[in-house]
Formats: sequence, C-alpha cells, structure tokens
Amino acid sequence: MTEHKKIPLPGECSKESSLLERANGAFGLDSFSAPAVPKGLAERPMKRARKVERKVDVAPAVATAVPQTVEAAPVREHFPVPAAAAPVPDVVEAAPLAPQFEGQKHKIDRKHLRDQGLIDPDGHVSELLEEFRIVKRQLLTTAEERGTAASRRIMVCSPHPEEGKTFCAVNLAIAMAAERDMEVLLVDADVAKPSLLATLGLPKGPGFMGALSNPDVPVEDLVLGTDIANLWVLPAGSTTKQDAEYLASGATADVLDRLTVGVPNRIVIFDTPPALAAAPAAELAKHVGQVVLVARADQTGRSALEDACQLLSACDDIKLLLNAANFSPSGRRFGTYG
Repeated sequence: MTEHKKIPLPGECSKESSLLERANGAFGLDSFSAPAVPKGLAERPMKRARKVERKVDVAPAVATAVPQTVEAAPVREHFPVPAAAAPVPDVVEAAPLAPQFEGQKHKIDRKHLRDQGLIDPDGHVSELLEEFRIVKRQLLTTAEERGTAASRRIMVCSPHPEEGKTFCAVNLAIAMAAERDMEVLLVDADVAKPSLLATLGLPKGPGFMGALSNPDVPVEDLVLGTDIANLWVLPAGSTTKQDAEYLASGATADVLDRLTVGVPNRIVIFDTPPALAAAPAAELAKHVGQVVLVARADQTGRSALEDACQLLSACDDIKLLLNAANFSPSGRRFGTYG
C-alpha cells in the first residue's frame, strides 16, 4: 500500500502520478474535499408524525359508527324471524289430533280376494306379496323422511281405465297393513265408478263425498273396519256429477287434515279415477304427498304417461308402477324366498 507521505498534494504533479492525479492538478479537481453543504434548508416533516395523526383522525369515526349500529338494532324487532325457520311443522300444538277409527269391523272373504288375484293376508308369502313389499317400502321411507301429513297421503292412479289401479291400491293397502304399529285407511275416491266395496265384499253406505258435501258429518264416522288387522276403508259415498267441484273446494283440505294430522302411524291410500278420463284425480293430487301412477305393460303408452304426469304435476313426487309385466327385458325378476 502507498504510504501517506508519498501521496501528492493537490496541485502537485510528478512523473509517477497517475493520469487522474495529473488531471486533478491541472484542472483543480479535488477528490479529497467534502462537497459543500447548503445551509438554512427547511427540515422535512417526519413521516412517523403523520401516521400518528391519521390514527387519531380515524378514531372518532369509528366511535361514531358504534352508536349507529346500536340504534339500528331495535328496528329488527318490528320484523321478527319466524320461530319455525325450519320446515313447517306437521302438527300444531293448538290443532286437534285426528280422531281414532271406531267403526264396526266387517269380515273380508279371503277366497274372494284370491279369486281376484289379490294378496291373501293370511296366506303364504307369494311373489305378488314380495313385489308389493318392495313398493310399500319406498313409499314408507319417503313418508318417514318428510314427516308431514301430506307425505302419508298416497294416491294410486292410472292414465286410462282397465290398467289395474284398483288392483294395485288394494294390494298396497293389504301389504302396508301388515306393518307393525301401522294403520292404513283405503279411500275409494273414484266416485263415478266406485269398486272398492265390491272388491273387498263390504256393504254399501255413505262415504267420502258425504263428508265433503256436508261439513257437519264427521268423516271418521263413515269409515268401515275390516277383520284384516290395521286395515280400514272409506267408501266413495253417493254418486254425484260434481265430485270434481267438491274436491276443489276448501272442505277437501279440512277432511284430509282430520284424517291424517297428528297421527304419524296412519297411511291414507286413495283409489282415484283415471287421470286422463276424469278431473278428480288432478284435484286430489294437490292434497297428497305421493302419487303412484300405474302403467299396464301391454297397454299404457308413453304419451299417455307423459300426459298423466302433466295433469298430476301438483304433486311433486310421482312414482311409476309397471303392472301386468310377464317378463323383464333386463332379466330381473322378483320371487319368493323361504
């Protein structure tokens, strides 16, 4: 390193000096002197001080926002949230429970059932019984999941006559009546051509239409008992040309609520007129939670099913049931076991 004594002073230049040192001596460049500092410059304000001032300015705004929130809270009291934010309860505490059935029980001829190809409740487990066990399980599962009175009302219908709706309604009712702690009411809602009483061999009498036309008649007094455990029948009643108008009236909801509200173990099955042949089916679909639309394998067309589904669309749960099928294209079949 070069000793400090040998470093040339400003203005001096020797042969051993570098080019920069000689230029410094010739032009007065002094790399060792500090640059001149101007005096009297105004001091710049500290940024830290500004941050503190901003915090102080924001604080009052926050403090004033709190009372506004508190003052706005009481306004909500004028619009209280309904206590039943959950689904509408099936049973209101103030509503009366559905009355129990106490009608006289009539004997059902088992041989008469077998002759019509229906399920014999006292017979052996048959292929027909197994098939309707599968059908009823889906319907009962839906009713249990929804837990409403409407979901326990099941309408059995078909697009056209002679497609097996009454056959399926009776077999479904007998299969459901075999459930433990279950009560089944089979309603003949086909007022124009009632057939349930003849199918089961029960005596004629007033029924469903009588309760709709006369609010003073308790519908439970018109129910007939049977010797099939847990199975009850409500006849169609007097034939009338205004059955659709009666079903469209407000009395229908009152009568059906009286049959189902507050009795979670009661299933009501309606045998209705064909959907494309009479108007009552579409009216009754507004009051049920499930529809079983019967299609005959060798008779019902696709367009008829589509039209029937459109007419019954007031019910949001329509299930198709294939009747009189002699074979399965997929190779599936049901049978007995045991």
